[in-house]
Amino acid sequence: MRYLMLIAGRAEDYADADMSGCAAWSAEMTRRGLLLSCEGLVSPEEATTVRVRDGEVLLTDGPFAETKDQIGGYALLECATRAEAVEVAAKHPAAAVGMLEVRPIE
Repeated sequence: MRYLMLIAGRAEDYADADMSGCAAWSAEMTRRGLLLSCEGLVSPEEATTVRVRDGEVLLTDGPFAETKDQIGGYALLECATRAEAVEVAAKHPAAAVGMLEVRPIE
């Protein structure tokens, strides 16, 4: 089953964090056949939020949510069980700094 792992947190928490282990995590999960793809995102200030209301396209610069926690990247996983997906997420360096949401893909 495929799982989306969203990597989120506050930018200030990541500022001094050692994220050098991300490449090793990616290599290990790829070797195990569990990582299908992953990407980091640019800062939320670069986002454009798109809404359509009554046929009108409404654009807002910046992130959708008014929150300090922002999505910083994702990983697409192929895992046999939810437990395996959680185990994979727990090994990602960002889990020690921010939070990772693991969600099945329909």
